[in-house]
This record gives sequence, C-alpha cells and structure tokens, in this order.
Amino acid sequence: MITVRASEARGKADFGWLRSKHSFSFGSYFDPAHVGFGPLRVINEDKVVPGAGFDTHGHRDMEILSYVLDGALEHKDNTGTGSVIRPGEIQRMTAGSGILHSEYNHSKEEPVHFLQIWIHPDNEGLDPGYEQKTFDAQSAVNTLQLIASPEGSDSAVKIHQDARLFVSKLQAGKQVEFAPKSRRGVWLQIAKGELTVNGNALREGDGAAIVNEANLELLALQDSELLLFDLPLDS
Repeated sequence: MITVRASEARGKADFGWLRSKHSFSFGSYFDPAHVGFGPLRVINEDKVVPGAGFDTHGHRDMEILSYVLDGALEHKDNTGTGSVIRPGEIQRMTAGSGILHSEYNHSKEEPVHFLQIWIHPDNEGLDPGYEQKTFDAQSAVNTLQLIASPEGSDSAVKIHQDARLFVSKLQAGKQVEFAPKSRRGVWLQIAKGELTVNGNALREGDGAAIVNEANLELLALQDSELLLFDLPLDS
C-alpha cells in the first residue's frame, strides 16, 4: 500500500526569515493523521534567508539529521561542536539527555534550503553527540546511497535506531529498485524533480508512506533527488 502525502497538504509556517513545510505534526501545526511514521517523527523542509537562523534552543531524546539541498547551514552546540553543512553531506546530532544548539544560514547573500529530520532513538537518555559525513555525489547517481544507519560507515552517519536513510539522484528515465523486508515500512521524500513509485506519481515536496509492498520501482520522469527511509513499523 502506497499512501501519498502531497506537498501542498503539509503544514506550513512563514516567519519571514523562515519558510517551512511540515510532513508531520510540528510546533503549532497538529494533524492527528500525520504524527509520524514508525520512529520517523519530523521531516521539515526549511528555507532560511541570508544571515538568519534558529537561535540557541534545546532538544532531548531525538536523533536529528540535517540534509542540505542548496546553500550552506552553520551549526553550533554546547558540546563545543561547530560546522558548516553543504550539499553532499549529512549531519547527525544525538540530543540524548539534552543538548543546546543553533542553526544559521552560513551565507549573507544566498538562502539555504534543507531538510531537518527527527528520528526517535531506540533508547532514551543517551550521551549527546554529533557526527558529520561527506558522501561522493556520484555514488548517489542512479542508485541508492546509504547515508545513515545503525552501523555507520565512511559515508553514513551512525544513528541510534534500527533505521536506514538512502539518497538517490536519479537522471530522467533511470530507475532504481528497493525490496523492503518483512515488518518494515518505507517513507519516500521527493526533494527535487518528479518520479513514479510502482506507477504512483510523486512530485517535488511529496512524500509517501509505503507498507506491504514486496518491491519498489522508482522511475524518474525528470532529473530527481529523493530520500528513502527504511524503518521498523513497531516504533
């Protein structure tokens, strides 16, 4: 079963300096039909104007992933970590027992466009932590490139949950396949472009919750960028 979450059906927030769309309930936006998918709790598509950002604020007991589509995102937290995240990189922050951090558009001239992703961890009260990895952009062309997993790797950050995140940059007319394992679900998020999954059309900003599908065929109708979450369904 494939349930499409259309881009324009998402929650929205516009603060002038920030325009955000929420795939799941977040902040003042609450929809009881969309509070998460397995341990996946948040996918926010954020656009921040030059020089602006999120002042220091706290989180706890969440794995927070940042994936930049365009521009550069600057991160600082109270563990002493500071970095800039750009396209082709993935950042994981374990909020654990509690962490304070800020995020700003690194540029004074160009906007930053990124996805903020929250995944509930398999244990609470973890030590706060941070990791950032670069993956070869070519390794994601017309294939599924792993960028987050419980094991981690040279190009994938380690997350504290039995979940995996893949990215693919599909060229028009190209196809990739994915076979979900039993008792697992898939969430697709279309970052750019347009494609079909088992014949269902998905456009930029759309998501899809997928369960009980033996195999997924993803065909790009135009050059596209997508995120595929492989998730347990009992979280």
